[in-house]
Amino acid sequence: MKIRQEQKSDHKKVYEITKQAFGQENESKLIEKIRVGGCFVPELSLVAELDDEIVGHILFSKIKIIGEDEHESLALAPMAVVPKLQKQGIGSELVNTGLEIAKKLGFDSVIVVGHEEYYPRFGFEKASKWGIKCPFEVPDEAFMAIELVENSLKGKGGTVQYPKEFMEAE
Repeated sequence: MKIRQEQKSDHKKVYEITKQAFGQENESKLIEKIRVGGCFVPELSLVAELDDEIVGHILFSKIKIIGEDEHESLALAPMAVVPKLQKQGIGSELVNTGLEIAKKLGFDSVIVVGHEEYYPRFGFEKASKWGIKCPFEVPDEAFMAIELVENSLKGKGGTVQYPKEFMEAE
């Protein structure tokens, strides 16, 4: 399996994979909006290829944590793998590679709204540990953060501000 940066020619396939994985088009449309917005980081839109076929995608985009100060972070959203190939490590490879690239690019933290049994294996913990709140209703255990640089979230509590693309996605 190969993980690489998404190319423009991959957009249609990414749309289809995301639609299949989520059983709806909201997340696919979100990706399209993020790509043209100011929060897009091209190096963090990654695809997984198996036998030259795209089988997964992950996207990290810029967000802010607004508290006493403003702190830049990343949102991991969405991630999708072709349904018949789920639970085979493709998503894990995408997450691990994305976190490595994010750190190399100088980002120090990532926020995710996701399955509380899945994301802790990568080091994600409840965001409430750092006093970070979600701007919409979500169970505490499903709203998580990871420090890519030790203590990067210490004293950075506040409410996550997602870009308008996220709020328009519905």
